Amino acid sequence: MILDIIQYPDPRLTQRAVELTELTDEIRTLVSDMAETMYAARGGGLAAPQVGRAVRLIMVDASGPDERNDLRVFINPRLTVLDPTPVEDEEGCLSVPFNYRAPVSRVTGVAVDALDMDWNPVHVEAEGLLAVCLQHELDHLEGTVFLDHVSRLKRMLFDTRIKKWLRRNSP
Repeated sequence: MILDIIQYPDPRLTQRAVELTELTDEIRTLVSDMAETMYAARGGGLAAPQVGRAVRLIMVDASGPDERNDLRVFINPRLTVLDPTPVEDEEGCLSVPFNYRAPVSRVTGVAVDALDMDWNPVHVEAEGLLAVCLQHELDHLEGTVFLDHVSRLKRMLFDTRIKKWLRRNSP
């Protein structure tokens, strides 16, 4: 089932997610629905808070926009920086309206330790697009959206655009 993706500036996107203590049928269904939602929206990642669930669960698929064949699910992920060299690239987010994109600085290399869908420990080391996707989705678990990483001016201009849009579209 395709889920609704929460849109900025919804305050639920600023809440810190809580750890999962067990893998239930409800969580398995959530993972399946999140994957369907992410692929339908043509995203490269999705965090549970983006669909209204404040739990520490993310998924990424950095295999490319046309062919999606590398879905990775991380439960209770923890990030470690392996290479702090900054790299700047343009990011967008399924939770940020207007298909807005802006340059964001991230670290080059990371490792993620988490649990998989069988509740087994997993360790992934990543560079490039996968590292960026992991950092982006893990930010959501801390209540951070990529707009928190853009310049104050760009953020102010985007927030003004959102406020105008909300005023025009409110009943």
